[in-house]
Amino acid sequence: MSTTEMLELERTIDHLRHCVGSLRSLYGDVPQVRRLANDLERLEIDSGDLAASPPHLTHHEQAERIPVPDTPYDASMWQGADDEGIGGHPTEHDG
Repeated sequence: MSTTEMLELERTIDHLRHCVGSLRSLYGDVPQVRRLANDLERLEIDSGDLAASPPHLTHHEQAERIPVPDTPYDASMWQGADDEGIGGHPTEHDG
């Protein structure tokens, strides 16, 4: 996440913390409020973990780029090889 997103997430979690505290004052320590508080704690832990680790690159960005030359391959490299399903390369004897 970008810095802006992390700041917005922290602001939203702070607001949610205030709301859960107000609900606890209103409803008491009922199971629903405890679950909300537990969910809030999980959000705080996960956002802290995100803030502490660098963002992951996409699969495309992680892929190692290997340059492929534009020059033709040496034909002797393919000598004796067959193309599966297509047939072999023409040889001098196929003429």
